[in-house]
Amino acid sequence: MSEWDELFRENILDHYRNPRNRGVLEHPDLTYEDANPLCGDRIRMDFKISDGRIEEVRFSGHGCSISQASASMLCEEIEGKPLDEVKKLSREDVLEMLGIELGPVRLKCALLALKTLKAGVYGLPQWPGEEDA
Repeated sequence: MSEWDELFRENILDHYRNPRNRGVLEHPDLTYEDANPLCGDRIRMDFKISDGRIEEVRFSGHGCSISQASASMLCEEIEGKPLDEVKKLSREDVLEMLGIELGPVRLKCALLALKTLKAGVYGLPQWPGEEDA
């Protein structure tokens, strides 16, 4: 394992053990929850929106280190940002935050927070084009 891989793995474990923005918001403007039925990971996100920006965001739920670290990193990334900018976040952005190669199963874990975020801010129950993936 390279030195970079080790640094990214340590960052993931740090976010898993010491998650940022973990909890729930009282009276959120938006709440969305989703799960990965293959592994049982579950993430809920609460948002306070003001002037087209995500003023506050919190996540709760349970799952593996990848899903929970990804939620923590994503919440840290989007708080205070305009909704238009947040809506442009992609799977590549999340994978770049995580910084490690992932197989197909772990990829779903890593992207659960992004899926939850997008469904919440767009009001969609699933990703466009994702029927039963």
